[in-house]
Amino acid sequence: MTSHTARERSGLALLVIAAAQLLMVMDGTIVTVGLLVIGAGLDIPEADLDWVLTSYALAFGGLLLAGGRAGDLFGRRRMFRAGLVVFLAASLLGGVAGDGTVLIAARVLQGAGAAIVAPAALSLLADTFPAGPGRNRALGVYGAMGGLGSVTGLLLGGALTEYLGWRWIMFVNVPIALLVLAGTVVLRPGTRERGGLDLPGAVTVTLALGSLVYAINRAGSHGAGDALTLAFGAAALALLGAFVLIQRSARSPMLPPAVMADRGRLGANLVMLLMGAGQLATFYFLTLFMQTINQYSPMITGLAYLPFAVGIGIGSGLVGPRLQARTSTRIVLVAGMAVAASAMGWFSLLTPGQDPLLVLLPAQLAGGIGLGIGFVGATIGGVRGVAARDSGIASGLVNTSQQIGGALGLAVLAGLAATATASRPPGTPLQDALTSGYTTGLLGAGGFYLAAILTAVILNRTPRHFHHISDARAS
Repeated sequence: MTSHTARERSGLALLVIAAAQLLMVMDGTIVTVGLLVIGAGLDIPEADLDWVLTSYALAFGGLLLAGGRAGDLFGRRRMFRAGLVVFLAASLLGGVAGDGTVLIAARVLQGAGAAIVAPAALSLLADTFPAGPGRNRALGVYGAMGGLGSVTGLLLGGALTEYLGWRWIMFVNVPIALLVLAGTVVLRPGTRERGGLDLPGAVTVTLALGSLVYAINRAGSHGAGDALTLAFGAAALALLGAFVLIQRSARSPMLPPAVMADRGRLGANLVMLLMGAGQLATFYFLTLFMQTINQYSPMITGLAYLPFAVGIGIGSGLVGPRLQARTSTRIVLVAGMAVAASAMGWFSLLTPGQDPLLVLLPAQLAGGIGLGIGFVGATIGGVRGVAARDSGIASGLVNTSQQIGGALGLAVLAGLAATATASRPPGTPLQDALTSGYTTGLLGAGGFYLAAILTAVILNRTPRHFHHISDARAS
């Protein structure tokens, strides 16, 4: 094979891998703009609408480590294809759902499919591109999809809901998944490792996180002393304890100690978790503000997210990679999170009837730039220096951090926003009370980004000229 042909094949492989990542992340937010329409169509109470978002994030995040390990054991291209088939079938089920229970079940299945695809995709990228600047550029593209996919979901979800109906939010995945499946012929089979699959660990941690999110959600509406809240909180703690014990005794644990032994890698994943916590909540509150307070249609709501998409593109495509090449991962993460936190402070100035050019649109641009920069640093840092046998696990952990962070962050901040709205003095106009809750939630997202800065400063003590690293193929 000539060098030109090899480069062409690598470029096509990157296109397929990036498209798959875009699809998986996009589906985490594509229902956001249509939530109110979905709720009305399937009689889902507004208080339970966030489960349409968090059910996907929980299944995606909770099963990612198992999905990554499955790719290592059974073949990454094979599992990549299998995950796409599961995702495609679940999308068809969601499109024909007759009630909220079926839709949420379909979202869980979509998340399970995504949990197989995403880590296999990142591992295949590492198999395709040798360590060095070329791989870092490819990782930058992959990381950009993590941020761009979220905003693309918002834009596409708005257009589909407005003109074709919310069910097309599910159906649109089918032709895209089929195209990606057809493109897998250019992918290498990928390396395979020996070992076993830690299914008890995967089931335990997923149930633990689901119980924790339910307890947090219920505490917001029924109080922390509610019996069911306490029961699910206790179950979450017990299941997390069981997960730790399983990891200590398992022959092939979901989370090998070597993967988290590096401080920089640990820091990158914690930053990704905090970014996910702030990002999903930001989209949730901004969508409610635009549709409930500003009375935007789903299409206009989707278009209003364009500044976020532009910002993500600038941050992940221009600023982030250049910073990464000239400085350290710590500086990249701190810079990105500082810009994102500032944008959340800007969002706190939102008021009913306000000109969107003053706060809503420019703050989105700033927030997108900050998150785009952060995604580049966290993605590269998360797979840096991982042994080839553990690359699927490390890849899965990067996505796990983002998805679990999103589910937990939304649960916490939704309760905080509801409390802020309810605590407004009697006689406060409803729009003002709701806006107060939304801006409180957005400030809470900024708090997550500030915590990410602190995490990066403490843990990400990586050397300068990070572009010379040897990442997922290193031993």
